[in-house]
Amino acid sequence: MRNELNILIGGEAGQGLVTVGELLSRALIRAGYFVHVTQNYMSRIRGGHNTFAIRAGVNKIFGPVRGIDLLMALNEETAELHSEELNDDGLILMDKDIEGHAGLILVVPFEDLAGDPLFENVVGLGVLSALTGLDQSKPQGCIETIFSKKKKELVEKNLKVLKAAYAWAEEKKIDEYQLVKSRKKPGLMLTGNDGVSLGAMAAGVGFCSFYPMTPSTGISMNLQAQAEEMGIVVEQAEDEIAAVNMALGASYAGARSMTATSGGGFALMGEGVSLAGMTETPIVIVVGQRPGPATGLPTRTEQADINLVLYAGHGEFPRAIFAPADPEQCFFLTHKAFNLAEKSQGPVFILTDQYLADSYRTSSSPDLSVVSHKMVRPGDSWDNPDEYERYAITDDGCSPRLVPTLGPYLVVVDSDEHTPDGHITEDFNVRREMTDKRLRKEKVLKEEIVKPGYFGADKPETLLVCWGSTLGPVLEAADALDSEKTSVLHFSQIWPLNKDHFVNYFSAPRRVVFVESNSSGQFMALIKKEIQLDGAEAILRYDGLPMDAEYILNKLD
Repeated sequence: MRNELNILIGGEAGQGLVTVGELLSRALIRAGYFVHVTQNYMSRIRGGHNTFAIRAGVNKIFGPVRGIDLLMALNEETAELHSEELNDDGLILMDKDIEGHAGLILVVPFEDLAGDPLFENVVGLGVLSALTGLDQSKPQGCIETIFSKKKKELVEKNLKVLKAAYAWAEEKKIDEYQLVKSRKKPGLMLTGNDGVSLGAMAAGVGFCSFYPMTPSTGISMNLQAQAEEMGIVVEQAEDEIAAVNMALGASYAGARSMTATSGGGFALMGEGVSLAGMTETPIVIVVGQRPGPATGLPTRTEQADINLVLYAGHGEFPRAIFAPADPEQCFFLTHKAFNLAEKSQGPVFILTDQYLADSYRTSSSPDLSVVSHKMVRPGDSWDNPDEYERYAITDDGCSPRLVPTLGPYLVVVDSDEHTPDGHITEDFNVRREMTDKRLRKEKVLKEEIVKPGYFGADKPETLLVCWGSTLGPVLEAADALDSEKTSVLHFSQIWPLNKDHFVNYFSAPRRVVFVESNSSGQFMALIKKEIQLDGAEAILRYDGLPMDAEYILNKLD
């Protein structure tokens, strides 16, 4: 029996491989296993070569792995493309033998067991579940949950096919792929997009506008699914320009507002971001990174939009940028982003990427005791309405924010430079005072900085530095090296930075290596602007595939 398995399901879009993968992943999590899913799909509705990789085991899993134990090939192309990735005892499951793959293929009679092409993916679920040693009740329960709103006859047909697939697989008496029984309690099955959505709802989001763009669309779809119950307005705009401005309008009216997009969509939001800075309007913006320029590789992953987000919007105004590593951090940092946007009265960004956004993980239930329930909200009263100034000069740069129409005061907002009471001005002294006022909010942001996480020995020989979603693979690579000589420094906030939080970590190691999924080492360059750092190396990946421990270890040699 095994402590870990890597299963790859491959085929064309439309063949149901995601259905098989999601149901199997849920069944494994319900059985108490740790699961890490990596989806690889082409930018097309049907056809193309897509994969759904499930790494499952009894111990915590940090990232993807290359060697395949079980390869379910829903078409011949999948077997040809991935047969060389099979481990020495790996097995291909498909509906026929292929010349040159003798001994590697277990021929599964998908058509006969299904009785109807519609249910062939359920055959795949049953065979894989049986081979891994899952009790049949686990995938059965997942089918009943997922298809509970379907016709009873459809659910019964699915379960009948599942039972037949189990019986067929058990007759083969193949037990070398069974997982050791897990004693862990079931966890949650979440993607990064799920974590962001839940964090937003926990923070009291009231409005979300968006234009669909991979890989962030799932956030808005999740909020839409819960909109009626949670009292959220979700609006699909005609483009990203409209989306950001809708969110700003809703925020002006008092709602906690957000928008979610990708790099190409965010490029259209630059003027809106600058508007948020000038009007001092809170907004949370999620940017799901993918390879560019332009359309690039729209369904692949990358970490190349730091500079885009950091410098977006003309003029000078403060901002904060979070970069969560996993769905749990997505939850907590999104919750924090809403509070910080309200507190600092400006834009706060969350940088994810396709790998994080779409990767299912076994996650723990969020510890809500560490989530602040004291929310910063706009005021609704003013002692002397005639004296209210929306942009009053204050020590921390944050002026009293009231919601229009809720009282006898007048809320004046202007995208031009303005006086403290909100009226347009071209007075040069006022311009300087208002610029200084807005920039003082940087202190508010710095009071809330999330310190980088440090893992490993106090005085390592090698320090691996990473940010965002690369944490898992970097931790796994560090674990494969000498733990007494290797440490990891991970940043889940990349702006603003406080060098006092990390400068000492760079003094001990003889070798400093930044690990990033971009071609120019954008975060390394940002750190070098903050501290003196000579001789640092970089491991960079920018082929569109997610970082993994093997890639890091090969580059370290």
